[in-house]
Amino acid sequence: MVDGKMTRRAFVRGVGAAVAAPYVITSNALGGAERPAASERITMGTIGVGGRGGHDMAAFLANDDVQMVAVCDVQAKQRNKGKENVDKKYGTSDCAAYRDLRELLARDDIDAVLIATGDNWHTMASILAAKAGKDMYCEKPMSVVVAEGRALCDAMDRYNIIFQCGTQRRSVPRFAYAVELARSGKLGQLKTVYAERAPSEWFPDGHHEISLPPEPEPPKDELDWDMWLGPAPWRPYNRKCVTRKFWMAHRDFAGGELTEWGSHTADLCQWANSADDTGPVEFDLEEGTVVARYANGVKMIFEHGKWPLHVRFVGTEGW
Repeated sequence: MVDGKMTRRAFVRGVGAAVAAPYVITSNALGGAERPAASERITMGTIGVGGRGGHDMAAFLANDDVQMVAVCDVQAKQRNKGKENVDKKYGTSDCAAYRDLRELLARDDIDAVLIATGDNWHTMASILAAKAGKDMYCEKPMSVVVAEGRALCDAMDRYNIIFQCGTQRRSVPRFAYAVELARSGKLGQLKTVYAERAPSEWFPDGHHEISLPPEPEPPKDELDWDMWLGPAPWRPYNRKCVTRKFWMAHRDFAGGELTEWGSHTADLCQWANSADDTGPVEFDLEEGTVVARYANGVKMIFEHGKWPLHVRFVGTEGW
């Protein structure tokens, strides 16, 4: 019972107690020795199952508390592969596959969703999910411009929804250890934090506003071009647009280096600076990079580095 309203699981448990015996109880529904019964699992849907989405969904499928019941992708190849992976995991053919995320979100039996679309869809998909009453894990970046981010946060507050953004490096021990060194004073007074930008080889063409020649659109069930564009300005179809190498560096579809990789590294710098509830008060461009300053005097500098991802915290006594 939450705020006087019966939850879905409480309702299911109540019905289960009232009914003497159902006609058939499958072993999948009952759970095994270590798997919770269906009524105790979080039912989920995945929106965007290609690339990173497939990786994230596999992590949820490995969790015994989760039951993945639906996938959604505007590309048939990804959509079918996602359904295949879910069905293979559970040994069934029950996973539903949708082209339109609104159909998945309309299902009352889904508690939460994983959102792993292209970046330009993150905010809108999250707001639609919140309006539908779904808690969510959304891949980073949660938005590509500040106004989108504010709209997303306001929606989560309005609908009282649990939202987690994919800044999962806070759960990686080596990053947590480095942050603790900075926050504990072992580096002295923190002065400068360095956040790595995406490796320059990820953006070799510099195509921030490029337009490609029109090509014939594929059938909608193969690739729903209008849904792929989503909140982005309409443009004619070109097969290159849907490749990550293209859209990740285009201002219509993503925020470039800072929102792509910088969302991880800036987040760790915020954490090290104990600035989770605030942000920089000033931004400048210095020597070709972004420099941010916080009210406490700490400076954050975005710099190019070498793989793998790094951050650097510099204090008066060491770094």
